[in-house]
Amino acid sequence: MGCRIFLAGGSGAIGRRLIPQLLAAGHQVTASTRQAAKAEELRRLGADPVVVDVFDRAGLHDAVAAARPEIVIHQLTDLPAGLDPSRMGEAIARNARIRDEGTRNLVDAAKAAGVRRLIAQSIAWAYAPGAEPHAEADPLDSGAEGGRAVSVGGVLALERHVLGASPMTGIVLRYGHLYGPGTGAEAAADPAVHVDAAAYAALLAVERGSQGAFNVAEPNGHITTDKAVSELGWRAGFRPAA
Repeated sequence: MGCRIFLAGGSGAIGRRLIPQLLAAGHQVTASTRQAAKAEELRRLGADPVVVDVFDRAGLHDAVAAARPEIVIHQLTDLPAGLDPSRMGEAIARNARIRDEGTRNLVDAAKAAGVRRLIAQSIAWAYAPGAEPHAEADPLDSGAEGGRAVSVGGVLALERHVLGASPMTGIVLRYGHLYGPGTGAEAAADPAVHVDAAAYAALLAVERGSQGAFNVAEPNGHITTDKAVSELGWRAGFRPAA
């Protein structure tokens, strides 16, 4: 039986690929976007669109409550198209704010709505230097400096909010570098993951997986993905049927 799902960040690279997978599995999807112009795209994909800014605490609370979700999926980011290097400096700070303040607002709204499971996007290249491949229990790079410190700080805050969101089950998906439709990249450096396979991990986490973090990437020498494969049933080669 399908679930009612609130997808925060439905118009992002993963969100657009995830909505059809969720619908095909029988779920009902309310998807958010900050831009009214993108609401029609979400509707065409089959979701019920809602225009709300994650930094608008009251508006977000009302939007999540109205959707009556059992599960919230957090795919919010604030990155330039194609990860334009000339715009990444300022984007890193905006993205870190979403991961900290935005995630905190989303967790509070989900708790108030009685959500039972929260699934959030994180990254797989935030581990502290050390022996590789990294497993999920390895420490993140809290001692990072410069721009990496801002990015990793946002990740640490996001994971703290999500994994500390009891009584909800909190699941963090540490994605590799995305490539594929809508990402602006046809390939990516290791650890890498195709956007459809990244979305598939979120679909699987709707019904599977216990509290905690999961590395989600194609086979590589930097991180191990054994946990996602064994507990979620994830496959790096997954692509939706045409």
